Amino acid sequence: MFLVGEALIGKEPEIAHIDLLIGEKEGPVGTAFASGLTQLSAGHTPLLGVIRPNLPPKPSTLIVPKVTVKNMEQAAQIFGPAQMAVAKAVADAVAEGVIPKEKVEELVVIVSVFIHPAAKDYDAIYRYNYGATKLALQRAMEGFPDIEKVLYEKDRSTHPIMGFRVTRLWDPPYLQVAFDLVDLAEVKRVLAALPESDHILIEVGTPLVKMLGINVVKEIRAVRPGAFVILDLKTLDTGNLEVRLAADSAADAVVISGLAPKKTLELSINEARKTGIYSVIDMLNVPDPVAVLKELAVLPDVVELHRAIDMEKSAYAWQNIPQIKELAKDGRRLLVAVAGGIRVDNESQALKAGADILVVGRAITRSRDIRDAAEQFLAGLKQTEIDQYRIMTDF
Repeated sequence: MFLVGEALIGKEPEIAHIDLLIGEKEGPVGTAFASGLTQLSAGHTPLLGVIRPNLPPKPSTLIVPKVTVKNMEQAAQIFGPAQMAVAKAVADAVAEGVIPKEKVEELVVIVSVFIHPAAKDYDAIYRYNYGATKLALQRAMEGFPDIEKVLYEKDRSTHPIMGFRVTRLWDPPYLQVAFDLVDLAEVKRVLAALPESDHILIEVGTPLVKMLGINVVKEIRAVRPGAFVILDLKTLDTGNLEVRLAADSAADAVVISGLAPKKTLELSINEARKTGIYSVIDMLNVPDPVAVLKELAVLPDVVELHRAIDMEKSAYAWQNIPQIKELAKDGRRLLVAVAGGIRVDNESQALKAGADILVVGRAITRSRDIRDAAEQFLAGLKQTEIDQYRIMTDF
């Protein structure tokens, strides 16, 4: 047995964060237990859990402080309320059948305990660490979370210390606001006027990149920290280099031109996967987008069917959307964005054709009422906010 559990309970500064291992004495957890008890380090001295002096729980439990213990006051918090809380939680887990009683002499538990340096309240330290240890034990024994829970929650959740959600494109359709402005003050004004929505993406247009450079991504994040930012480089050569520059700028996605050589496209897509950002192939002036995609050994995350500003009187090329989506493989979704002359009055037509992302520029950024214009497009998406009806009480 080699099981892992984790739990966080309480409020700062007494907040408790528990990481633990439980497994057989004869296995890797037992080896780590013996090593931890015999190989001490300054400020992180492991100690046995005890309910009271001379009364350790079963299974035997080793407590490892996460935060460096710098004085006797902090040592007393570990050797007092935290030590008892962890030990009592282990004993209660046996009493309640979470840990099988017949296995207690075969198993050991290693518990990593966080005590904030500003913590003072012994009662809160005890209660939070007791609850977190007991919950972590239960989760370990039940195999929580299962992989389906992880896959469901991974793009819906956010880390509380970060303070913002990292947006991923799992819930189309989306509205992508394209900034082809070249004045940073104007960009910030428009950003501030846009409504807050999980379904708004921000595109740093090519003119804006050429004027201000890729560091404009950080300027955008200063105004909208949790935004999904697309850097439209329209890469034609040195694909892996330009994609790496986009990733280093903290962009979430990079745009590569569909006119680039096959090798450049594949290098760009692979580099995007390596760095964890989305790859977008812009099919502007590409006569047969489907043919280009079929030639690639690896596909992008997004294909953009783009009608140029100079060609906005020409017909849309949305008939290829079903064919493009059919090319998706390896369990990866292939999204389709449409750009060029997208307006509120043709939004439903684009969505009906299968578009996952509507790229809108001047209809929003040059609108007299930016917020109202964006909200009209959002209404057409018929999408609620990701967490609008969710109440998170367990994790």
